[in-house]
Amino acid sequence: MASMLEQIKKNAASLGKTIVLCEGEDRRVIEAAAQITKEGIAKIVLVGNEEECKSVAPDVNLDGVTVVDPMTSELTAKYANILYEARKAKGMTPELALEAAKDRTMFGALMLKAGDVDGYVSGACHSTANTLRPGLQVIKTAPNTNIVSSCFLMIAPEGGNPYCPDGAVVFADCALNICPTAEQLAEIAVSSANTGKAITGIEPKVAMLSFSTKGSGNDSKFNNTVAKVQKAVEVAKELAPNMKIDGEFQFDAAIVPKVAKIKAPDSEIAGQANVFVFPDINAGNIGYKIAERMGGFIAVGPICQGFAKPLNDLSRGCCTEDIVLTVAVTALQAGV
Repeated sequence: MASMLEQIKKNAASLGKTIVLCEGEDRRVIEAAAQITKEGIAKIVLVGNEEECKSVAPDVNLDGVTVVDPMTSELTAKYANILYEARKAKGMTPELALEAAKDRTMFGALMLKAGDVDGYVSGACHSTANTLRPGLQVIKTAPNTNIVSSCFLMIAPEGGNPYCPDGAVVFADCALNICPTAEQLAEIAVSSANTGKAITGIEPKVAMLSFSTKGSGNDSKFNNTVAKVQKAVEVAKELAPNMKIDGEFQFDAAIVPKVAKIKAPDSEIAGQANVFVFPDINAGNIGYKIAERMGGFIAVGPICQGFAKPLNDLSRGCCTEDIVLTVAVTALQAGV
């Protein structure tokens, strides 16, 4: 467990990326900025008022951290113009753009849009909506991507797990998309596989999950989810023909070799999957919390994917170490 976490930080440090933390008013964020800088994981731009930062965390050494205040920065006018150009078709005016650019989360997103930083992290004291809205408005989705989604990196407990030989697996989408269509599930699968590879170096083997394995179940009289997952497998293979993707699988068929031989003997993924795509947010959210609370896995995330540039949301219940890990993950996404 520790080795995987330390490897993520080490790999991030080797890239020398610059990440903006938008919430200089939060002690946890200030502590994380100092720790990240001290450990060399990334270069940090902290959005906030320097005096406020000192007031909130007077004992934290911010040497090496760049603190930028949108209310006084010379960059604010530049970013306001970027925002105006991006949103004028939606009714944005130069005056409104200047005011909006002073918002710390928007300022951070505009900093990312301008290329002045490599990644953005916020959400310690802002809602997911407030954190992701600037990204959707100015960063927007990556080329050939229609959906922003999320995944969790699930790191095996100390001592390992027999079904997790790489030390980590990916669960998606457990946080953003409530009931994705087949086409959306396919995009989530490809994005999650790429995220897992970027962060851990694993070779993705993607299992599209269901209560059915290869047609063993049928809910056509109810929600028709089996057919949806089957369609998602087809679409995902079209989107990424060289990626190992298969399904639909029950979880045991996806991860237990003995079960896979019985339920899906012809599959090259069954019994050895390391990226798991759940059919909806109910299954995904429940699944990752079971793995975390009863299985002892560490859940890193939600990690956002599908944006044109790396942008991640923190839980408002996060601790300093959660922020440090999220910054490391964001730096690795920026290195792709």
